[in-house]
Amino acid sequence: MNTQAASSPQFYLTAPAACPYLPQEMERKVFTHLVGERAPELNDLLTQGGFRRSQNIAYRPACETCRACISVRILVNEFEPRRSMRKVLAANADLISHEYPAEPSSEQYSLFRHYLDARHQKGGMSDMSVLDYAMMVEDTHVHTKIIEYRLREEGSGLKERPQGELLAVALTDRMGDGLSMVYSFYNPDVTDRSLGTFMILDHIRRAKMLGLPHVYLGYWVKGSRKMDYKTKFLPQEHLMPRGWERYNDEANAT
Repeated sequence: MNTQAASSPQFYLTAPAACPYLPQEMERKVFTHLVGERAPELNDLLTQGGFRRSQNIAYRPACETCRACISVRILVNEFEPRRSMRKVLAANADLISHEYPAEPSSEQYSLFRHYLDARHQKGGMSDMSVLDYAMMVEDTHVHTKIIEYRLREEGSGLKERPQGELLAVALTDRMGDGLSMVYSFYNPDVTDRSLGTFMILDHIRRAKMLGLPHVYLGYWVKGSRKMDYKTKFLPQEHLMPRGWERYNDEANAT
């Protein structure tokens, strides 16, 4: 890609399609390509402007009649876990997490496939093959890592890759102002650990250690029950027409 194209990204608009969150709505997206040396810088700017990354594509909703999708980011330096979250941390004290380059494995794919089959049988990713999964992980021109969460196994050397049971995985971008959780999945049979919540709490911890002020959670859709968990991590900001604004919700403040 030439320098001019990299510095002046071209944006495109998708055709209307059924919304996966609000059945009565139709969705459209505006998107551009994240390639070349300036891809990390462009990804930072676009994420701060409400875009999300999928492989080498950055996209955001551009629906004609709906503005329900709202970008959410956690304010890391002010965050304090509530009692229920402290219980989640305690329940997962026997897990270890390790960060690796964005490289897929058959073990990851097996867990990913199990997660999709249990939780998202009718979703847009439901028919992803092992090659599709590899592309999701590897096709990145930004600072992307895979974080694996495993049961702690005694006797494993410090220099060895941990061999305990793999329970959860997060695909994460490191940006100039935070961590962006691109996609995460976990063992759906393990219901007493709240692994989805735990991974977000772990990303808050990691961001704080790195001196990064935000964890980006993607879109929240008011009225979509499967999105409700995102507003539990307070304080947070929502991207509104006037910019990032602090979100206040008395129901989630306790």
